[in-house]
Amino acid sequence: MTNLQIFLDIATEAALAAGEVLQGYWGKLEDAITEKGRPGDLVTAADKASEVVVLEVLRRHFPQHSILAEESGKLGNQESEYLWAIDPLDGTTNYAHQYPCFAVSIGLLINGIPQVGVIYNPASNELFRAAAGLGATRNRRPIKVSDSSELRKSLLVTGFAYDRRETSDNNYAEFCHLTHLTQGVRRSGSAAMDLAYVACGRFDGYWERGLSPWDMAAGIILVQEAGGKVTAYDRTPFKMETGRILSTNGYLHDTLSHELMNIPPLSSW
Repeated sequence: MTNLQIFLDIATEAALAAGEVLQGYWGKLEDAITEKGRPGDLVTAADKASEVVVLEVLRRHFPQHSILAEESGKLGNQESEYLWAIDPLDGTTNYAHQYPCFAVSIGLLINGIPQVGVIYNPASNELFRAAAGLGATRNRRPIKVSDSSELRKSLLVTGFAYDRRETSDNNYAEFCHLTHLTQGVRRSGSAAMDLAYVACGRFDGYWERGLSPWDMAAGIILVQEAGGKVTAYDRTPFKMETGRILSTNGYLHDTLSHELMNIPPLSSW
């Protein structure tokens, strides 16, 4: 097996184990839910327990790798070319309300480039996997992006950052504008699941701001290996540190980028 295949298999082991933890906490959180400082930015006992399991698996197999985990921050060898970006529970608000759209998301960046990704939703028992050059799968079967080429026939998805109450750069105008031009725009509450659904053709395009590396790393390689495209809003090369992403089936990419770059401010509506 290639190294990427090994990394993919170990990431899968970690995601499935963490998924079992999330299933165990499902509907049993009671008062074990707190905010991290911003309204709506929740963390639960399930987030923390899931992360412990993922970290245990990765550290056991790759003790010299670097890790960036949502709850624990930077861990391991920060000089390593290998960086694991981990979200132990993407969609915490959904999970806390027992809305079954959430996932464990584990991505591996090599020299800053996403190369391996696993996204697992235990509620739907859907396991999305991809590695550079090895393709993308859902429950071990190949997936590909949609072939929709018209914005008016497309279904898009987006999200809203936690600081949307304090900043005018909050995605509201984009949501309204694109709702008028498409068959619909959804807001699922899980960036990882949004990217996985673009990869398997359920959504034709996705954009969002205010994201962290652990939100995107796994999903980026899924979309790319499924035949899709990932860039900045303006079609320039994607940069993880900006927190902004445009991901589509490729056919709609230029059109959606053009609309995003030319949307009038919300005050003009």
